[in-house]
Amino acid sequence: MPFQKHIQNSLFFAVQKASEEMNCRAFVIGGFVRDLVMKRMNKDVDIVTDGDSLILAQKTAHYLGVKKVTLFKNFGTAQFNYKKTEVEFVSARKESYRANSRKPEVSKGTLEDDQWRRDFTINALAISLQKENFGQLIDPFQGVEDINSKIIRTPLDPESTFSDDPLRMMRAVRFAAQLQFNLNENAFHAIQAMAHRLDIISIERIMVEFNKILLSKKPSVGLNLLFETNLLQQFFPEFVKLHGVEKRNGVAHKDNFYHTLEVIDNLRKNTDNLWLLWSAVLHDIAKPATKRFEPQLGWTFHGHEDLGAKWVPKLFARFKLPLDQTMKYVQKMVALHLRPIALTKEEISDAAIRRLLFEAGDDIDDLMLLCQADITSKNEHKVKKYSANYERVKEKLVELEEKDRIRNFQPPVSGELIMSTFKLQPCSEVGEIKNAIKDAILDGIIENNFEQAFDFMLREAAKKGFSPS
Repeated sequence: MPFQKHIQNSLFFAVQKASEEMNCRAFVIGGFVRDLVMKRMNKDVDIVTDGDSLILAQKTAHYLGVKKVTLFKNFGTAQFNYKKTEVEFVSARKESYRANSRKPEVSKGTLEDDQWRRDFTINALAISLQKENFGQLIDPFQGVEDINSKIIRTPLDPESTFSDDPLRMMRAVRFAAQLQFNLNENAFHAIQAMAHRLDIISIERIMVEFNKILLSKKPSVGLNLLFETNLLQQFFPEFVKLHGVEKRNGVAHKDNFYHTLEVIDNLRKNTDNLWLLWSAVLHDIAKPATKRFEPQLGWTFHGHEDLGAKWVPKLFARFKLPLDQTMKYVQKMVALHLRPIALTKEEISDAAIRRLLFEAGDDIDDLMLLCQADITSKNEHKVKKYSANYERVKEKLVELEEKDRIRNFQPPVSGELIMSTFKLQPCSEVGEIKNAIKDAILDGIIENNFEQAFDFMLREAAKKGFSPS
């Protein structure tokens, strides 16, 4: 399968010229070739050579007029950017591993050695950049056939491939999710048997793959594979505990694991916000801990949203995810995720809408997306009813936001003004008066303006025996 016409550009001709001058061979390899076969865009190009990759990179850059080349001498790699494409050069190598180490013993190798060490057949594809066979596809493991069959398979036996670098198990699932491929049966069973080997991989590297799964077109494919292969159990037991259905007195609750996958998929159709997707992952995470059976009510999960929000910081810390406003955003989404849904089940009061706007602030639109994704009932009538009410809530939110300017508002009367008006030192009464003003605005007793808030302050202060000085 020649690819001459697909790689007729200055980059590859420059590599050819440089490698010919150095009397070495060079090839395009890996994901770029895979995506070329699949007719997908890819702006990352990997070049492997049986010569010195650092010199090849510098010579290629010179021919292209690229000024900056980054050299990683310890790793024998080099990188530069050319026309919005990231180009990386590496010398062909062969690797051997000791049983308890992910650090291979590396020695110089050939293209064939380099292809043998690749993770999957679809990533072992190469294209020759030699003048005599420029554009020729080199496919020693039938990677094209696996692409056509939509299969993730390892070049070596999967036990060897995954033992060498256990992160490849996560990558196998990630590629299956991103490409909508299936795991080869041998690879699937090897991952199941070797999932415990994930323990030697840093959580940061695991999270890179997990986040890519969340951002795939249909995250449930990868998340369910993580569960079925026992990988999820190794690093996210709280998620696994959502799985299963308990039945008592003939009453069963839904399987919250598959419900969560459905919510994530629903949400992914409308957003590529990674942290909103994390909010979906965690929105019901505390249900197993709050599950109770009440004879009159059936299964309940009272307070799971509050407990789940409390768990967010410890989970983010364990996963080495950002412990800044990102974490607080997810915490807020988890804490508030029931509020819009509750409003769809009852008469919508202006006060309830104002309070939701006040607490969600600028994140109200994201919260509503999460809420909409959380409507997963199998009862079609119930879904239609909730969806219709959900639209009413959205309309009310817009209407009241325009009228009352509640989003992110601060009470028009500050604590400092309260203290100066009544000659008070900081005390609990100041906070009580300020909160009373806030509640009066949210409940619609007064409008959100200074005059009405100031008059209300005077009345509240008078109840406490304070008068202006």
